[in-house]
Amino acid sequence: MPDAQKATSEGDANDAPMPRFALSMDDLGFSEDDGADRILNQDEIDSLFGSDAHVSGGGEGSGLEKLLSTSFVSYERLPMLEVVFDRLVRILTTSLRNFTSDNVEVSMDRLASQRFGDYLENVSGQSMFAVFKAEEWDNYGILVLSSSLVYSVIDALLGGRDRVRPHGDGERRAEGRHHTAIERALVEPLIRVILSDLSKSFSPLCAVNFRFERLELNSRFATISRAANGVVLARFGIDMDGRGGDVDLILPHATLEPVREILLQQFMGEKFGHDGIWESHLAQELWNTDVTLDAVLEEQSMNLQDIMSLSPGEMLVLRRDPTALVQLRCGGKTIFRGRVGKKQGHVAVRIEENLIGGGAGDRPSAYS
Repeated sequence: MPDAQKATSEGDANDAPMPRFALSMDDLGFSEDDGADRILNQDEIDSLFGSDAHVSGGGEGSGLEKLLSTSFVSYERLPMLEVVFDRLVRILTTSLRNFTSDNVEVSMDRLASQRFGDYLENVSGQSMFAVFKAEEWDNYGILVLSSSLVYSVIDALLGGRDRVRPHGDGERRAEGRHHTAIERALVEPLIRVILSDLSKSFSPLCAVNFRFERLELNSRFATISRAANGVVLARFGIDMDGRGGDVDLILPHATLEPVREILLQQFMGEKFGHDGIWESHLAQELWNTDVTLDAVLEEQSMNLQDIMSLSPGEMLVLRRDPTALVQLRCGGKTIFRGRVGKKQGHVAVRIEENLIGGGAGDRPSAYS
C-alpha cells in the first residue's frame, strides 16, 4: 500500500473517511508515484499560490504578487470623520449658495481609502489640484476639482444661465487645453470657501486651520505623499440645477495621525464624545477629595557631614520670628501662608494669605 494511503488507515479512525479540510496528493496535482517527500519546483509553487507571473514572464499575477500590488488599503474605520464630512456637507451647501447666488446642492458620493499613486493614475488630466496645509497638524492635503465643476462655477459667477448643459460637457469643452489664468483666479475664492468650511467642520473636534498654498494643473506637481502611502478619499458632488461636478478631498493617513484617537470615537452628535453627566459628577467629587497639608515652620540648609553626625538628644535651633508666617504646602507647592496658634486644645494655623485664590484679602480661617 502506498504511504499516502497508509497514513489514512492507521490509528483509531481506521474506517473514518478523510476530513473535508485534508488534502490528498491528487488534490495538489501530484500522483501517488511522486512520493510523500517530493520537492516542488517553481512552476508548482506558483500554481499553488495562484500566480502566473513565473509562466508569463513577469506580468501581473493573481496570487502573492496581486496581494502585494493591490490598490486596496486596509485602515481603521474613523466614525467621527464621517460625522465631520456630514457636517461639511451642510455647511458647504449654505456657503456655496451665497458664493454663487444659485441653488446649490452638495452631497457626499464616496468615502474610501486607497493608495495615493492609484488615485493620481485615474484622475482626469483636466482637473485642478489645490494643495493646502493643515497648519496645526503640519501636513498637507489636496482638493481636486473636476473641470465640469470649474466651468459651472465660472458660468455662475459670470452670470451664465445655461441650465441644460449635459453632464460631462466641461470635460469635452476643456479637451486640448489647460485652464487659463482668469479661470484659475475665479476658482481660487471657491477653494478658500471650501477650506474655511472644512476648518469649521473640524472645530468641534479640534482647532485646525487649512491654509491654501498653490493651485496646480498637473498631478505630478501636486504630489504630497509617496505613491504607496494610503489616503482617505472623500468625494463630494455639487449640483447647480443640472450642472456642476465633483470635488475630491484627499487627506493622507499621516495628515490625520495627530487626531486619529479623536476620530476613533464612537459617540455621535454635536458634543463629539463628551459626556456632560460624567464631567459634572467628576467635578463634584473633586471637591470632596482628601488632601494632606504640610505646615512648614522653617527651612535650613545643612552640610551632609553635619546631618550624618546628628545623634538622639541633639537640638536643631529654629531662627524664625515667633510672629512670622508659616507656609502650608500641598504636594510640594505652597498654597497658603498663616500664623500658628491654638484652637480647642489643638495646634492650629490661621490662614492669612491665599496664594492660589484671591490673595491676602480673603477671609481668614483656621485649620487644625
